[in-house]
Amino acid sequence: MKPDDKKKAAAEAALVYVESGWVIGVGTGSTANHFIDLLARIKNRIEGAVASSRATEERLRKHGINVLDLNATGNLPVYVDGADEATRHLHLIKGGGGALTREKIVAAASAKFVCIADDSKLVDVLGRFPLPIEVIPMARSYVGRRIVAHGGEPQLRAGFTTDNGNLILDVHNLEILNPVELEGELDHIAGAVTNGLFARRPADVLLLGTDSGVDKIE
Repeated sequence: MKPDDKKKAAAEAALVYVESGWVIGVGTGSTANHFIDLLARIKNRIEGAVASSRATEERLRKHGINVLDLNATGNLPVYVDGADEATRHLHLIKGGGGALTREKIVAAASAKFVCIADDSKLVDVLGRFPLPIEVIPMARSYVGRRIVAHGGEPQLRAGFTTDNGNLILDVHNLEILNPVELEGELDHIAGAVTNGLFARRPADVLLLGTDSGVDKIE
């Protein structure tokens, strides 16, 4: 099965977590896009969606799905999003698309986080995929020096600005053995808005598209 077909299978499996009358959180990226396209089939059953990025907002609206503001909705029953890496402990690296801050906010506000991915994203140890960190522009150099002290190699994501008007440092060569601890340490660096570790609030369910179907890890 092609990787894109695996992503679509995982996205379709996530529809069972969406109940009538709900406002749901929707993530960003290629797998989340499959979910949005499939969600359009049942759009009349839901009240609407909270988007984790402007790109997701636009895709939802093109399908005629009502886009709502998290400040108005309050907490959400479920959030569906992809990942760049995932472990069997349901710890994730996210932010390859640069929407990590809004993704983390929507995940935190949701009772259940359903992560959808193809099986190539499953790893034993996080860090092969560069860890994104959103930084306030004036702090770019300072945050970079602090990352080097952690043993990482930060690279500025060239020509990219987040929806929040900030920059992304992609941190290479990390072997993340304790993602919960590292997530907290990175969050305390002045000028770092958010990092792409989703470990303190991990996924609740991981749906992995494979050659033989969709595997569920809880």
